[in-house]
Amino acid sequence: MASAPTADQVPVAASKKKGGLLPLLLCTVVGAAAAGGGVYFVTKPAASSKGASSGEHGAAAESHEAAAESHGDEHGGGEHEGAKAGAAQYLPISPAIVVNLNDNVNMRYLSVDMELMSRSNGGVEAAKTHMPRIRNTLMMLFTQQKYDDIVDRQGKETLQKQALAAVQGVLKEETGETQVQGLFFTNFVMQ
Repeated sequence: MASAPTADQVPVAASKKKGGLLPLLLCTVVGAAAAGGGVYFVTKPAASSKGASSGEHGAAAESHEAAAESHGDEHGGGEHEGAKAGAAQYLPISPAIVVNLNDNVNMRYLSVDMELMSRSNGGVEAAKTHMPRIRNTLMMLFTQQKYDDIVDRQGKETLQKQALAAVQGVLKEETGETQVQGLFFTNFVMQ
């Protein structure tokens, strides 16, 4: 026979439920505070460097611009003179350039991933601006190649020099300066 709970049994059951709920609420509050602190920590340095919209890259660009201005004032040149001693910056030419090779006997193709190297922001920006023309020039150069001419290391190095000269020619025509100092094959597949 079931009997009704006594007054002593009811508060014990209610207190057990409250004891189980308190740690859960405490963990939720602590977790939310930790997440909020993490978000604040991650976004605070970016916002304090040069405003919330420019981020960490804005601070680096600001310091580079200040350095370029000081070099330009001292030497009367501008960004390119001060940036020649700068660190190498790489710009991938992507997607890969894929062309058919000049081979009358077999159907062959070449797929090349490349990166341009410049020692100035101006060179990187100029290459980005004129990338369609650079890609076209490289594609035309690569379609003229014969499989047997580029199958060995010497052929690839010769092609690399020709490609760099072609890119520098485009940039010299467009900007008056060669802008890039290197072109590197990062993937080279012939079939």
